[in-house]
Amino acid sequence: MSAGHRMKIDSVCVRQLHFPLVTPYKVSLLTMREFDPFVVEVRDTEGRSGFGEALIVPGYTTETVEGSWRLCCTLAERIAGLDAADAAAVARSEVHAGVGAASAVLAALDMLAGHEVLRPVEQVSVPLLAPLHSEDPGALAEEIEQALGRGFRTLKVKVGFAWQRDLDQVETIQRLVAGRATLRLDANQGFDSADGIAFAKRLTPQGIELFEQPCLLDDWRANAAVAAASRVPVMLDESIYDESDIDRAAGVAGVGFVKLKLKKIGSVDMLLAALGRIRALGLTPVLGDGVSLEIGCWMEACIAVRAIDNAGEMNGFLKTRERIFENPLPFAQGAIQIPAGYAPRIDRDMLVRSTLRESSFAARAVVA
Repeated sequence: MSAGHRMKIDSVCVRQLHFPLVTPYKVSLLTMREFDPFVVEVRDTEGRSGFGEALIVPGYTTETVEGSWRLCCTLAERIAGLDAADAAAVARSEVHAGVGAASAVLAALDMLAGHEVLRPVEQVSVPLLAPLHSEDPGALAEEIEQALGRGFRTLKVKVGFAWQRDLDQVETIQRLVAGRATLRLDANQGFDSADGIAFAKRLTPQGIELFEQPCLLDDWRANAAVAAASRVPVMLDESIYDESDIDRAAGVAGVGFVKLKLKKIGSVDMLLAALGRIRALGLTPVLGDGVSLEIGCWMEACIAVRAIDNAGEMNGFLKTRERIFENPLPFAQGAIQIPAGYAPRIDRDMLVRSTLRESSFAARAVVA
């Protein structure tokens, strides 16, 4: 929150939206066919709005959809009528109770305040990775060529199903890519320690940047065992929620990367601090939410240019059939391309059409 702002919050609207995906997307232990995120709109007494979002994925987090909805609404009711600085303090106080909900409120306040990180003064270019979906070698070869043709130079490969089949698939992809792109392998917690070790110790490292989250988020022992055996560095994602988790990851042999998302940390400043903490501990930060609309992807892209030097994972906006920005987040040659002075505008008609449920809260009044 920029210093000196004393904006007063006039109203807060919490919505859950529905955005069908172009292609089904595997994440954690499920396959997603739509994104149904919570979007928080904070409006001040001068009519300006800020937006934040968070999509809660069961199995990816210990948070629940209904619990996060209730916390979003509780926070909205509490901050209506406060000035922006006090509202941010209230939201920060609830980060440990439900970081997804709290981060949506904090992001909306950052946007409302015009946080300097969200107002780049020159062109911003953030290379993204592209997920691979195909399993058939012919279709896979075509998908890889299409991704390379669109300018992507980092590709994500989902593993964590059956370790020998996964290993064969990775070897096929390595052959098809032939050094033209870097690979990130993501198990999304799918392996137990034995299968994770069997997979990781047989990898041919050529062209593989990292191996992400082999085992369940709270099974640090299993993830450490896989990391110790892996022929490529392990990255922790689902296991990481705050700086204490970052510190713990830094003590695990074989862990070389830590991934963060805005919705798992809090505000823009909190995320920047956490990314800096990763680097200070000798690890490499990775950033980005692959299950986010343009709101979160835009914010993370603005942060990425200051904090990471590898491919961003804030590609969720490319997976939905429709966009939520009236002036869509620019994308070209495998990268988010934000021009200087870019200020996103919410498509209000799309917002209404995609709303599943909403609750609005005004200062000293609640409008159902």
